[in-house]
Amino acid sequence: MTSVSLNNINHQIMNLSQAVGQLLFGLELVFFVFLGFSALYIFVFAFIGLFYREKKMSRPGAGNKIAVLIPGYKEDSVIIEVAKDALRQNYPTNRFDVIVIADSFQPKTLKKLAKLPIKLMEVSFETSTKAKSINTTLAKLPEHYYDIVVVLDSDNIMKSNFLKKVDQAYTNGYRAIQGHRAAKNKNTTFALLDAANEEINNHIFRKGHWAAGLSSALIGSAMAFDYSMFKRMMRTIGDVAGEDKELEVRLLKEKIKIIYLDSAYVLDEKVQHAEVFANQRKRWIATQIHYVRQYFFKGISEMLKGNFDYFNKAIQAIVMPRILLLGVLTLVIALLLFIPNYIPDALWAGLLLCTCLALLMGLPKKFYNKKMLNAALSIPKSFFFMIVALTKIKGAHKKFIHTPHTVSGSESED
Repeated sequence: MTSVSLNNINHQIMNLSQAVGQLLFGLELVFFVFLGFSALYIFVFAFIGLFYREKKMSRPGAGNKIAVLIPGYKEDSVIIEVAKDALRQNYPTNRFDVIVIADSFQPKTLKKLAKLPIKLMEVSFETSTKAKSINTTLAKLPEHYYDIVVVLDSDNIMKSNFLKKVDQAYTNGYRAIQGHRAAKNKNTTFALLDAANEEINNHIFRKGHWAAGLSSALIGSAMAFDYSMFKRMMRTIGDVAGEDKELEVRLLKEKIKIIYLDSAYVLDEKVQHAEVFANQRKRWIATQIHYVRQYFFKGISEMLKGNFDYFNKAIQAIVMPRILLLGVLTLVIALLLFIPNYIPDALWAGLLLCTCLALLMGLPKKFYNKKMLNAALSIPKSFFFMIVALTKIKGAHKKFIHTPHTVSGSESED
């Protein structure tokens, strides 16, 4: 072989090597930017959340008429105690109605509910969703009989002053209110991790957003709205999972501010087992991906119109779930010990540090104990179940995925 031919081959190999190198650099850069955005987003809002102060109301509550909606699907084990507890509010009894929406309940449960001083709405669908249950019930309720509607989950327990706080916020002009949903139980490792995750969510996406002058994110329950507005908006929401996200988008589109009331507590049952955790996260991730496709570019359009709340919601949808982010960054840094990389290791380590600091800032002091440290050892297991959930998300946002509940009271709260 001539020297000219060898030079040509060497030149082609060098060109190929450069092309592969540029491709790998490009892929690493895209991955770094995506993970970096997620890490910095939660870090910034976790830091801002440290400066959250609950809005002081200038006017006292006016005793507005409130409808408390409690939709449930096959929740026979908890609904009786939940309904009884909902009646124990420190609020005039003639100014609120507890409305249990019973989907696929057992006859004996329905008989017990019928004896309580509540309104019982029985519904039945071929394919059940929370939106269907709520819309069917709203269609049967009087048009202007109520001022406020409160939405709970079928396992939720309101603290006794919840309706009073909602009434005061509404009297002071807020038409969309998100309360502080907290753990009812911390009786298993996964329940404790889920409880911690709930509080971190509250800190970043509710405290952090409100302190930054943005709307709080909705969470699906412990929510309150102007009754007529809620009824109008719910009519346009399809029969898919994630109705709270659809509602949030509509509120932000109309530039209606969502206030966060940190002192208005509703206790919520946390998942106790890995299988339920994976099932629940499958629905959440599928819903998140759906909203990225649906609203990301609309968010950019709204930003150009000055609607930063809507834009923030759109870009929030591309933030990677925190357990996934923590696990992926850890894996990437471990891999970089064995393979060549183009972005300095220190920058990758910085993203992991930002993520860890965001989680620590968002975690309330009461969680800093030995139990939480032991529960943290299960985070790799949680990461594994999140990966499993990712493989099963196709079409999950269109399905109703039932999360079973068993803790009826608040005795396990501590």
